[in-house]
Amino acid sequence: MPRLAANLSMMFGEVPFLDRFAAAAACGFGAVEYMLPYSYRAEELKTRLDSHGLTQVLFNAAVGDWERGDRGIGALPGRESEFRRAVETALDYASALACRRIHVMSGVCPAGTNLDRCRELLVRNLQWAAEAAASAGVTLLLEPLNPFDFPGYVIDRPETARRVIEAVGAANVGLQYDFYHAQMTHGRLLEGLEENWAIIRHIQVSGVPGRHEPDDSQEINFPLVFSTLDALGYEGWVGCEYVPRGTTDAGLGWAAPYGIGRRGA
Repeated sequence: MPRLAANLSMMFGEVPFLDRFAAAAACGFGAVEYMLPYSYRAEELKTRLDSHGLTQVLFNAAVGDWERGDRGIGALPGRESEFRRAVETALDYASALACRRIHVMSGVCPAGTNLDRCRELLVRNLQWAAEAAASAGVTLLLEPLNPFDFPGYVIDRPETARRVIEAVGAANVGLQYDFYHAQMTHGRLLEGLEENWAIIRHIQVSGVPGRHEPDDSQEINFPLVFSTLDALGYEGWVGCEYVPRGTTDAGLGWAAPYGIGRRGA
């Protein structure tokens, strides 16, 4: 049975961010993930986790200036120093929050820049970052993002991520396999899962189309996905990175078989 983690960047948007920890725990989630923690002191976030018995399973290293179009900086020439500072800060937060996985966003290849050059830079940056992360017991993750939501993203497919991971050559750099992005990009979800099984370190789910609840109104057969994860022996968390159609509570019927839902409802 999957162990489900609430993504607080997307779920429970009906309450302020710091109140989402309590809301997730009230629905039976044992863990949380979110995009960026850096607007809050690590101590404040740790208090929320501990108060509600939650495990922090994932967050991102800083992604640059999102409003100006940055989608990560790991593969962007000229921003190597910024990348290193972002990783160092992320590792500080990971230590404070007892989080063992950090997603590193590579970014969109700048116009006029050779894509292979960006990927070569990403390898070098990750080799440095992997060494720093290893001493903290942290695994760094690459996630392929689909070309419709993230046109020009440097890590666009699982095979691209795999080549970079193999080139980095560090045991603590792995793949974040998001079924939403995989379906939007190429389909063959379970084949892709099995092909990349050796390097997968985190799973995320959401429905297609719309990135809503992973329920039976969507293209993806999630009961089959979860049973396949069980058969493969997956022991990690499954991040629920979706935007609820209405209130989060009202849309959790899909998760009831896995022990999730408002207590007493």
